[in-house]
Amino acid sequence: MKYKDYYSILGVDRKASAEDIKRAYRKLARKYHPDVSKEPNAEEKFKEVAEAYETLKDPEKRAAFDQLGSFQPGQDFRPPPDWWKQFAEAQPGFEQHAFEDIDLADLFAGLTGRGGQRARGRTGAIPGQDYEIAVQITLEQAYHGAELDLDLSLPEYDESGLPRRVPRTLKVRIRRGAVDGQKLRLPGKGGKGVSGGRDGDVYLNIVLAPHPLFRVSGHDVYLDLPLAPWEAVLGTTVRMPTPGGPVDIKVPPNTAAGRQLRLGGRGLPKAHGGAGDLYAIAQIAVPGTATPRERELMQQLAAASTFNPRRHFEEGT
Repeated sequence: MKYKDYYSILGVDRKASAEDIKRAYRKLARKYHPDVSKEPNAEEKFKEVAEAYETLKDPEKRAAFDQLGSFQPGQDFRPPPDWWKQFAEAQPGFEQHAFEDIDLADLFAGLTGRGGQRARGRTGAIPGQDYEIAVQITLEQAYHGAELDLDLSLPEYDESGLPRRVPRTLKVRIRRGAVDGQKLRLPGKGGKGVSGGRDGDVYLNIVLAPHPLFRVSGHDVYLDLPLAPWEAVLGTTVRMPTPGGPVDIKVPPNTAAGRQLRLGGRGLPKAHGGAGDLYAIAQIAVPGTATPRERELMQQLAAASTFNPRRHFEEGT
């Protein structure tokens, strides 16, 4: 019989806990899953990992494997004397002289698992594949929430382990306040499990589509607010848009370009209540073409004003 070191296959210590073994199996199963892996011999590795996990996850089978001793992988060996009397009686027809003619996995497939149930097979239950999908939503959908129909074609594995593409439509509810970069989990909507394994999950990576007016950072929203020079100097009240609808905002006198005017709670709603803020960033706008009267007034202002926007140039020399 050729020896297989199931601990080495999973990359765990012989004293590893059941949770460590499970964690190692899940990591390797995803790495070598034939649907996503680009590793050479991925399918063979996948089956080898599943075989190791099928033995080590069960306390009785693990104890039996430990009593075989430790050998070099691929080394010919015989189980210790009396091993077959203690453990292999669960497999009808096993005799000591026949061990060299069977595979190690077949040896453990005959052992009884917890509750007296016979093992389901060589590979055991294999969980379905998880998938990540980018979903783009608009600012309006992030603010109000939305229901989307996603048409997907996810690969699945049948009971024989063969892949197939299955078209599927998922109805997804995007809650109010979803933000860029947020990940939403749809449990059980991923690849189908094999041999009784749980179905995988689908993870939606939220991508916020660019908006012609607003910029978003987390739950806060930013908007450029154009002001005429006299509005910035004298102060005014202007009507401006927000994700929740237009509002009036008061512009204080002598508002400089780049000043941020904060409207509390006018950003994107938060999952547990409240909302982010909206920041209107003052921008000084000038006419594309001034009328003769506007030019005349500007010339009068230039002649009367003592304001020098470049005074700091002189002070710095």
